[in-house]
Amino acid sequence: MYRNASRYLFLFLLIPFSGDAAESAGSMAECAKIEKDAERLKCFDELAGKKVAGQATNPPSAAATAAIKESSPESKQQSVMSKQWDLDTEHRKHAFALRPYRPNYFLPVTYNSSPNDDTALDFDPNAKSQHTEAKFQLSFKIKLWEDLFDKNIDLWLAYTQLAFWQLYNTPFSSPFRDTSYEPELLVNFRTNYELFGFKGRFINVGLNHQSNGRSVPLSRGWNRIVANFGWEKNNFNLLLKTWYRIPEDENHDDNPDITRYMGYGELWGTYYWKKQRFAVMFRNNLRLENNFGAIQLDWSFPLPFIKNDLLCLYVQYFNGYVEGLLDYNKSINRISTGFMLADW
Repeated sequence: MYRNASRYLFLFLLIPFSGDAAESAGSMAECAKIEKDAERLKCFDELAGKKVAGQATNPPSAAATAAIKESSPESKQQSVMSKQWDLDTEHRKHAFALRPYRPNYFLPVTYNSSPNDDTALDFDPNAKSQHTEAKFQLSFKIKLWEDLFDKNIDLWLAYTQLAFWQLYNTPFSSPFRDTSYEPELLVNFRTNYELFGFKGRFINVGLNHQSNGRSVPLSRGWNRIVANFGWEKNNFNLLLKTWYRIPEDENHDDNPDITRYMGYGELWGTYYWKKQRFAVMFRNNLRLENNFGAIQLDWSFPLPFIKNDLLCLYVQYFNGYVEGLLDYNKSINRISTGFMLADW
């Protein structure tokens, strides 16, 4: 009995003791600030009295364990922009993986109160658009090159396809009224700066081609140099998209005045609340005379019976110019509902 008691007393004397609880808490806070995992864990181990090199040790305290978990990079929740553009090095995915770019959606019911009756659906002059049609968008991107020149720069290839489908126009064989094809090559600069309380996360610069792949007189298309800027603050994202149109030969320009209606940029604001997404897009040509622009409002939320919240109900409202290329100079007023694949 006395032998066991002396053994317990000896083990007790081996345990480091600190009488100042505040000093211990401060030491744990200092350990939590260490960025490298191995050094941070070593700091907590030493603070908890744990021996290094495989000796018998005492387990870290509950407070130390919580501090380790909180400071671990894996425990930090990624922001939407971080996921979209692979901005956090500890969460990087492999290159050449197919990822969402712009929203992917299918809107089977859209109502346009002012369809363009001036443009025929096809070569049949009697084929006219109906007010109700379907609209869908497919958009993805691939990272081609990571850390260009050993800098925070990545090279991306993106593609977006937007289609307007006269699904219910059976008298004229339910044609696709207009489809635009939009490949892009983007150099993405991963940034980290503060601006008016927002954190600047990326700047991407590149080349953009957009056309509807049709012959004259229904052909539309243009080429742009684009520069996009992304900021975030908590659950709110701000995206400024700007562009400069590359001049074309006058004889081959299908829409020489498209910048008159679309301007030189647009602003997107997106707010994520619980599992819902609210977004607004604003665009204007910034001209006092012949002022043209557009606004789009989005609302989406996941379907409760779909696993992992991958499929969302989606409501979209668009009013203004250049919803699609064919009707770029025609004002559109459209309400749509359907489904979106959640990439957030």
